[in-house]
Amino acid sequence: MAPQNPRTIAIRDILTRLCTYYGLRPERLGNTEIDVTSLLELPIVRQHAQRNGLPAGESLLPVVRETVRQLPPTDRLIADSALALGLFRDNPPDGVDLARLYADNLGPRREYLVEHWRRLHEALGVDRVPEAPTVKRLRTSSEGDTFTALADLLTADTGYVIPQAMPSGKILVPLPDSVRRPKSVTVVGDAVIDHLYRVDGFPAADRAARGDFTRPPGGKGLNRAVAAARLGLDVALVSAVGNDKDGAEILSFLTNENVRCDLVKIVDGGRSPVTAVIMDSSGETRLIGCKDDRVELDVTDLHTGAVHAALASSEVVLLTLEHPKGVAEQVLAMVRGMRPRPQVILCPSPSPTVPQDLYQYLEVVDYLVGSPSELEAMLPVVSTDSAGGSAQRLRGLGVRAVCAIDKFGCSVLSERSKFDVSRFRETNALKNSLGAAAAFSAALACRLVETGGELAAKDFIWATAAMIPTQKLGAVPRAMPDKDRIDDVVRLGNEQ
Repeated sequence: MAPQNPRTIAIRDILTRLCTYYGLRPERLGNTEIDVTSLLELPIVRQHAQRNGLPAGESLLPVVRETVRQLPPTDRLIADSALALGLFRDNPPDGVDLARLYADNLGPRREYLVEHWRRLHEALGVDRVPEAPTVKRLRTSSEGDTFTALADLLTADTGYVIPQAMPSGKILVPLPDSVRRPKSVTVVGDAVIDHLYRVDGFPAADRAARGDFTRPPGGKGLNRAVAAARLGLDVALVSAVGNDKDGAEILSFLTNENVRCDLVKIVDGGRSPVTAVIMDSSGETRLIGCKDDRVELDVTDLHTGAVHAALASSEVVLLTLEHPKGVAEQVLAMVRGMRPRPQVILCPSPSPTVPQDLYQYLEVVDYLVGSPSELEAMLPVVSTDSAGGSAQRLRGLGVRAVCAIDKFGCSVLSERSKFDVSRFRETNALKNSLGAAAAFSAALACRLVETGGELAAKDFIWATAAMIPTQKLGAVPRAMPDKDRIDDVVRLGNEQ
């Protein structure tokens, strides 16, 4: 996570959001919920407006167009298509359909750019045309790099002083009903390489067990991020890896799974985390964590414009406790001050040494999701005889709802509801599944996004059903289900 100027980050994020629908069109600025104040107050925009006697809103598009022309050819094409700037309108290349290149929706614009990659490069006089990206690569990597470069140019210090008399009020206009808001989720948790050993049974003290070995990416944070992305959510992961082969493999895997990696801290000279996972034929596991203390998030890593912007723009923040003490507390403190505030799902895993440090922030937690033992560990100075007893006490500490997940079932206690979801226990073939909790949490986040935050019993049933497909004795993130698979499990449960 290379350090960047906070202004650059802010401008990049605004451009990214604007391109999602119609692009940067003059009429768009008057019909968007996105705060474009930072764009309109750029010195380069103010200077153009003052020089030409125009409002800042009318100066923005010509300024961005001219700035994009300063980018290298490939970045120029990506920015032109993503923002629908119309750089080719006055002199369209032969065989290029401008209506498709500058279509109303970003998806078709991306597809057309990739389809005519070589022709558009040649129109700019490029002799050695780079290999065309896939649409996925364009979406998850190339556009982000382009907007960062564009934001760097737009925020370059020109020495211009913004006149005090110019208005600087926030411009916020509701999106049209036909435009869907981003389904964004930020996950804070670990990303590791799992050394997965599958055995028929755990070895006795005096002999070795025969088994097989694989080394897939994993980690509680990564698993939840991948699970959420497979459900169609726009997911960013906040984590840390080393600048090594394992770190590169983790980042490549996340990118291929459509998880944003720009908030993953990359530590030079550090060794990416490894977890040894010994799994028997019933799904029971034993874990050994191997971690380089240099490769971890620090509270200071959260104090960046990029992390703040990701949290503030998310509809759901999904948080585990794998990072060092203070990180979870800082995330919850940041979220508490945001308006509007994203929904928070906290997974108290691994169990914190001093959970009392979290108590002052539990009023920010909308859903606490854990096993009965994890919930009990959140209350170390009292004894509870059941998950329900733990949930009652945790609700008293401010948590809005507690979900106790156990043996592919779920017990829910909230201010409005108290019920058990046990119908899918008849479909479990294993005692346990490493990915069950991740699948449940991601499915819960999906329902929060789709319902606007008001969940009913059917939503918890759906999230519980998401645990069933994870019963695979292999790489955990690859077992995460899509929506159709979860719907199938719900139908099966209804039939039973």
